[in-house]
Amino acid sequence: MLSFFLRRLLLTLPVVWIVVTLVFGLIHLVPGDPVAQMLGEGASVTEVERLRHELGLDRPLLDQYRTYMSGIFRGDLGMSFRNQESVTTSILARYPATIELAVAATIFSIVFAIPLGVISAVRRGRSADRAIGIISLLGVSLPNFVLGPILILLVSINLGILPVSGRGGFTHLILPAITLGGALAAVTMRMVRGSMLEEIRQDYVRTARAKGLSERVVLFAHALRNGLIPVVTVLGLQMGALLAGAIITEMIFSWPGLGRLTIQAISARDYPLAQGCILTIALTYILINLATDLIYSVVDPRIRYD
Repeated sequence: MLSFFLRRLLLTLPVVWIVVTLVFGLIHLVPGDPVAQMLGEGASVTEVERLRHELGLDRPLLDQYRTYMSGIFRGDLGMSFRNQESVTTSILARYPATIELAVAATIFSIVFAIPLGVISAVRRGRSADRAIGIISLLGVSLPNFVLGPILILLVSINLGILPVSGRGGFTHLILPAITLGGALAAVTMRMVRGSMLEEIRQDYVRTARAKGLSERVVLFAHALRNGLIPVVTVLGLQMGALLAGAIITEMIFSWPGLGRLTIQAISARDYPLAQGCILTIALTYILINLATDLIYSVVDPRIRYD
């Protein structure tokens, strides 16, 4: 297990380097001048040149890239152009909010999807299966930038049950978590249904029933556990995708997370901050996929990494 973990960790290093290089190159190709945005249209040429020199933007792009890479190796992501605050400090201040939202969305999807997926498989072809199928289709079809405003209009404005935006107590987390986890719940539900349909036909399920075990134990303790491998795969991949989806969700609900900070940094042409945010999201995605591989051996003890 340890050797597998170290091999996978080494394989991620080229991926991280490619991500950093692409982000650095693309962010500098985005139209707009950060100095012009910071000083405004009325700034003199002298002021523009002075600030450009202070920020190091008058140097060749390759020199800027080398400086940025050397800073990453030292653990220094640079200083934000906008507020002259350390990029690492800005990210650490916003990162917990994004993790909180992503974890809440994942928990919502698991709690919602697994029981409905099992029911859909057990009642295949019946009215319950068809109703759950419609729900999962709606979950996949409604993107979060549509689902979020609908929930705000129905639940927050018309009914006045939950707050519209911001980060506060548990009630502030409910609508963003549902918006972000809706598509994941729908996909997970279909995966659970497919896995359960495959498992309940197996001989060990018939043997468990013949021993007199309750249907709940047969379904959840035996069939569901053996059918969780594809579900874990989907959850692992989608958990990383949640970080990308969180950008839109955080903007809709004014959630003070890393996604909203990324949009603000790109809008302000704040190169160091935008690069740091995207690099953090990419590293989180990679680590989640690595953790997913390790969880396989916990879910199914038959899996071993040599």
